[in-house]
Amino acid sequence: MRRTALLASATLLAALLPMTTAAGASGADDPDPAPVPVDRFEGEVPFASPPAEGLFTWGGDGDDAPALGLTSRADAPEGGKVLTGSYDISGYGGFTHDFAFAEPAHDWSAHRGIRFWWEGRDNGRKIAFEIKDGGANGEASELWTTSFTDDWTGWKQVEIPFTDFTYRTDYQPVGGIDQVLGLTETWGYALTLPVGVKGDFAMDGVELYGRADQSLRAAVTTGAAVYPVEEGRAAAVELTVATTGAAPLGDPVTVAYETAATGTAEPGKDYTPVTGTVTFPAGTPSGATRTVTVPTLKDKRAESAETVPLRLTVTGARPPAENPQVVVDAHGLPYLNAKLPVKKRVADLLSRMSLAEKAGQMTQAERGAIGTGADIASYDLGSLLSGGGSTPTPNTADAWAKMIDGYQLRAQATRFQIPLIYGVDAVHGHNNLVGATVMPHNIGIGATRDPRLAERTGAVTAAEVRATGVPWDFAPCLCVTRDERWGRSYESFGEDPALVESMETVVQGLQGARDGRDLKDGDKVLATAKHFVGDGGTEYGSSTTGSYTIDQGVTKVTRQQLEAVHLAPYRAAVDRGVGSVMPSYSSLDILGDGRGPVKMHARADMINGVLKGRMGFDGFVISDWNAIDQLPGDYASRVRAAVDAGVDMMMVPYSYKEFTATLIDEAGAGRITERRIDDAVARILTQKFALGLFEKPYADTGGASAIGSAGHRAVARQAAAESQVLLKNSGGVLPLKKNQKVYVAGSNADDIGNQTGGWTITWQGASGDITRGTTILDGMRKAGGDVTYSRDASASTAGYDVGVVVVGETPYAEGVGDVGNGNDLELTAADRAAVDKVCAAMRCAVLIVSGRPQLIGDRLAGIDALVASWLPGTEGDGVADVLYGRRPFTGQLPVTWPKTQAQLPINVGDAAYDPQFPYGWGLTTLNRVPEGGATTLKGLGAAAAVAERAGADEVGRALVTKARLIVQRKVGQAVTAAVAKPFADADHLLLTGRYGKAVERLTAAYRAAA
Repeated sequence: MRRTALLASATLLAALLPMTTAAGASGADDPDPAPVPVDRFEGEVPFASPPAEGLFTWGGDGDDAPALGLTSRADAPEGGKVLTGSYDISGYGGFTHDFAFAEPAHDWSAHRGIRFWWEGRDNGRKIAFEIKDGGANGEASELWTTSFTDDWTGWKQVEIPFTDFTYRTDYQPVGGIDQVLGLTETWGYALTLPVGVKGDFAMDGVELYGRADQSLRAAVTTGAAVYPVEEGRAAAVELTVATTGAAPLGDPVTVAYETAATGTAEPGKDYTPVTGTVTFPAGTPSGATRTVTVPTLKDKRAESAETVPLRLTVTGARPPAENPQVVVDAHGLPYLNAKLPVKKRVADLLSRMSLAEKAGQMTQAERGAIGTGADIASYDLGSLLSGGGSTPTPNTADAWAKMIDGYQLRAQATRFQIPLIYGVDAVHGHNNLVGATVMPHNIGIGATRDPRLAERTGAVTAAEVRATGVPWDFAPCLCVTRDERWGRSYESFGEDPALVESMETVVQGLQGARDGRDLKDGDKVLATAKHFVGDGGTEYGSSTTGSYTIDQGVTKVTRQQLEAVHLAPYRAAVDRGVGSVMPSYSSLDILGDGRGPVKMHARADMINGVLKGRMGFDGFVISDWNAIDQLPGDYASRVRAAVDAGVDMMMVPYSYKEFTATLIDEAGAGRITERRIDDAVARILTQKFALGLFEKPYADTGGASAIGSAGHRAVARQAAAESQVLLKNSGGVLPLKKNQKVYVAGSNADDIGNQTGGWTITWQGASGDITRGTTILDGMRKAGGDVTYSRDASASTAGYDVGVVVVGETPYAEGVGDVGNGNDLELTAADRAAVDKVCAAMRCAVLIVSGRPQLIGDRLAGIDALVASWLPGTEGDGVADVLYGRRPFTGQLPVTWPKTQAQLPINVGDAAYDPQFPYGWGLTTLNRVPEGGATTLKGLGAAAAVAERAGADEVGRALVTKARLIVQRKVGQAVTAAVAKPFADADHLLLTGRYGKAVERLTAAYRAAA
């Protein structure tokens, strides 16, 4: 994604801002303010990239960026130097003057426009000129663009009034903000140079000029675009005048209004027509409000909603972006009666809907694609989503709620006022929201072996998500990860379907009761079981998506393997009442069925046949992001294939118009049956009714104060602590003692972004201080230890009792993180160097913060203690809790830890199984570790068998855990293949309730130990 325009010299503009403000408040007869220089190109601004201030270039590929220089010219229009450059662009390219992110944006609203000197080449080429407006910084603001044509020779001053700039519709960095060119927070400018021709240019003297018309400094806004009102009541439409800098109006502003007969309501029958003028006199303070009242008329008929457009004509200020409309609420119809059974409400509403309205319910668009939201009503959209990193500005809970309420208000302008169902990928907390509680990723939750805690993490996530107005979560991922090279490994609870099933208590945490009765509550959300089915089993090298190597590839299995490994978690999810299911991007190749690999979104045998048929799933199926585009054939055939396969709602983020049109055409032509359409829409409406959206479509922010609260973070802290897996602990290095001098090093010790991983604030995540939380280093310091930190271990290592080196991965998501796609399972050279230096100087513990095992065998002998920390989330205190013994280490490996990459894939149950550490391995620092030998194990086995027969699961699990700890004590670090296989088998048996057999296998591992 290319970097685009920003702005000017901080020191120069800061000095001139008082002049700008004064000009903004001047009257109509005052002279134009003096020009304000933006860029003189005399060297006052360096060549530098964001977030620093400077000029920088960009392009579509390596040779598209132009070459820039500051050149002394005797004919320079301003000063002694000009900006010069040469270019040869095949894709796109240009340059930007970027204003430092650390400085405030600049107020350009007092001026008429921007101008600069350009040395014409008379080549007839258009050159795009762009400015950035509003937002948090230059990379999170709105783009406004215009162009000029180079059709002269020699120097010419190009003047561009701000009224010439239009909102960019092809690309917006954050999906747009308000689509209003306010100019009070301007971040810079950029030029896009001509494509397909070699050229050079010269530019000089960028400055702001002229005095702005009041229409650029004053605007009339309405309180909303849609005003729903009960039949018989009057709608009060608010008109507000606002000015730049909150200055009083210099000239009067008038707003002529009239109800238009172009809506669906009948004048004189459904409402009383109104017409008139509202005047804001000169001197009116900014923020003043007037109200236009539109009376509606009551009759005794049950009716769908009816619209009354209110046409506004504004003089002396910018008009609202669109005319508001009054909506007379639907009333008296059976589907609106909350006392009726949901099935009857669904049947009534479905019987009234047109094909276009049904198609809209089957469509999900991205918030960034719909602008101000008018298309919600135009296309009867049923759903919106925020993709990873698609957030409001500012990214606060309040802004989320207001944004979604605005979208829900748009849906009230539809005939039946069917509310939207808004979805997000809250895969480890409300991870798109800055300041939310971020849990360990699923791989860490699997390591806890604590279903009750998994449910609590789901409950915290649901409460924080719903408090921002979002009723639907695209989680949990029920993939069974079978190859650590997969970039989504950390989204899985583990490699054993029994472990994944045990963690599905998270569904109850998200949704509440299995029958769905809690979904309407303000702290519950609809859950999504994903990705159906087999996404964790794709073969390395089978992906055909870009440079991915394994993600979205092909899963080759026998039907027995499919049932036992990949389908089992979905049976459990359906039994738990999960409300939606998302198919996988991947293809399924069932050996022996003669079909070869078939994309899951087209597998009717699996979605209709197995999921909806055999398993009895009665929720709805939502596609993955643009997944239908991966199906074969033309667009119409792809739509048919997915809908006929059982996909009920299509996630078509930016192609919702094409999808709805195609679906309507295909259904109208009979190529998609009415029965199939009705089944899909009925399933969607059922969940909307269950969520209580028809009665309460807007955000219930009563729980917003708990977002990121101490109580919620305490759950995340416990999850982080329980997820830590102690793989080695020679000489009892852990837990640390507070009186020890501890040397901390490594890239992941003090980095909240690395610690939280992908799917945190943005899709891919990022290193650094991306959200609020406690790093592992912070937690260690708060625990009271004597801690010294040196990230690269460059500080002296003399005089310390113990070292803690925190290393591992940097964030990634999905196939971007596939091994072979620029990633591997090795520590970086810097991390290896830190481990080597610290562990050579003192006793050391190494923590690996990662989404999957890292190959550490070549260094294991030199490491005293090794911890798999996974991706612990925002609460580094939890990691410190086990390091300092506030809690014991109790975590167990949710996946097999390999010795080499050549072993992959390696999983519990494999015939050949010789890992570094087996599935289920996890040492403990409990004060009293069980002791005993073969005789003790025999007794434990007998007791476990009795517990199994009696259905005493808690007792059975405790007995097996005691046996496991006895075995681990004997094995130490001498993990051989003869030990590893029965040891791993035992943990699988434990999870399937076969406690007696689990102790038998542990006894076999004990006997095999040296």
